[in-house]
Amino acid sequence: MQFKFNDESFRDDYSYKNSAAAIKRFPFPFAEDHYMYSVNIEPHTKGKAGSVYEFPFDIDEHYVAECLDKLITLEKDPGRYSALPHMMDAQWDFLELSMSALANDYPDYFTLTKNGNVWTWENRPLDIMDTFTFGDATTLPAEPFEYIGRQMQGDFVLLDQRDGTLYSDAGLVTSQADWSLAFNTGMSWQEWHGPVPKVTEMGVLDRALKYLLNLQAANPVRRLNWTMTIHPRLDTSPENYPFWGGDRNKVNAETVGDLVNLRVELQSLFRLPRSNAIVFGVRCYLISLKDLTTYPRWAKRLHRVQKDLHPDLIEYKGMTKYHPYVIEWLSQFDDGAELEIGSHPE
Repeated sequence: MQFKFNDESFRDDYSYKNSAAAIKRFPFPFAEDHYMYSVNIEPHTKGKAGSVYEFPFDIDEHYVAECLDKLITLEKDPGRYSALPHMMDAQWDFLELSMSALANDYPDYFTLTKNGNVWTWENRPLDIMDTFTFGDATTLPAEPFEYIGRQMQGDFVLLDQRDGTLYSDAGLVTSQADWSLAFNTGMSWQEWHGPVPKVTEMGVLDRALKYLLNLQAANPVRRLNWTMTIHPRLDTSPENYPFWGGDRNKVNAETVGDLVNLRVELQSLFRLPRSNAIVFGVRCYLISLKDLTTYPRWAKRLHRVQKDLHPDLIEYKGMTKYHPYVIEWLSQFDDGAELEIGSHPE
């Protein structure tokens, strides 16, 4: 598998762009004309060739630019990486899982060579080659979780299972949708998800937790989550709100198609075999409303979902100021034709 990695940015000039192929494989999250928060977990099994579900960790044309953006964020705020001391076994678990998957699924770009406990890792797109001793963190230039996490698209949180729940005890988070790793580190499952509207009374949190506590090492799962972001910006953290919060005021009837991006998270969860921890991966995909209308079916469905969206969700996702512009702009693409169930494009 070969990519032409984009020369682009997710800040300043916002030169991020999606090729026609990237638009077609975008993980559109709406299978029906109405939406309410749900667990919607499914097995993270191998998907269609070329899709975002083909491999456990998806690499695409944005790989190099996303890793560079991650480094910029970490340099400005090293606190975006945090790991409690008891999570070291889980760190090595994650390193082995991710290195093995990338080398197996993308051999043109990654190579992992093992000689007993002495491993050599080569990342050709980022021009990285290191030999280290597995299990000895002093032989790497950073802690194992941070080392490999810097070389992967998306954010990752390591969840420790104890006392009948899950705790977010380690994380490398640089592209979160308005939540804080510094605030959440050490929180339980219920504390972490408490702000999500309706989940408590609907029983969503309890059902999801019960499911994940029984997650097996060989059976990872996934789900899609979504929000909207002004500009194709990865870092929409509370810490940096002054840099991006005001952009919501720039949306109007003329700018909405270009400025507003549908932001979809492919969330995956893997049970780690040695530590029994769970790695929670959050891979972010961005597409402008204008690019999304490449497929009229998507534009129609997105209009219907947004028009019918519960006010609590609109507020929770931070869309209150510009949401009416989104509905009005999308309405021009919706002829009312009946759509079959499914999130596929034409």
